[in-house]
Amino acid sequence: MLVPISITEKAEAEIKNIMAHKNIPEEYHLRVGVRGGGCGGMSYALGFDKAKPEDQKFEIAGIPVLIEKRHYMFLMGMQIDFFEGDEARGFTFINPDIPKRHDVEDDS
Repeated sequence: MLVPISITEKAEAEIKNIMAHKNIPEEYHLRVGVRGGGCGGMSYALGFDKAKPEDQKFEIAGIPVLIEKRHYMFLMGMQIDFFEGDEARGFTFINPDIPKRHDVEDDS
């Protein structure tokens, strides 16, 4: 089965750091999913969890990943990155296949 997501090197390093230093149980995997709501109608979820029967299991860069079957198509092409700036840090979800939206001002 095609792996729907990719993980950047920065995100991979941060995920592995969390798994090694934050007491994540060995039987837990990285869970990637979607939630309804938000400005675009959907938001993304990232966390650690035990596998469930409805999960599809992948290994990406040595990281065990779980995705619920019903979330698979919404995550297709998604890239997980990690951002660390002066005022914020965290994981971001980017779909490089979708062009960035440019707001257009109406002069009427």
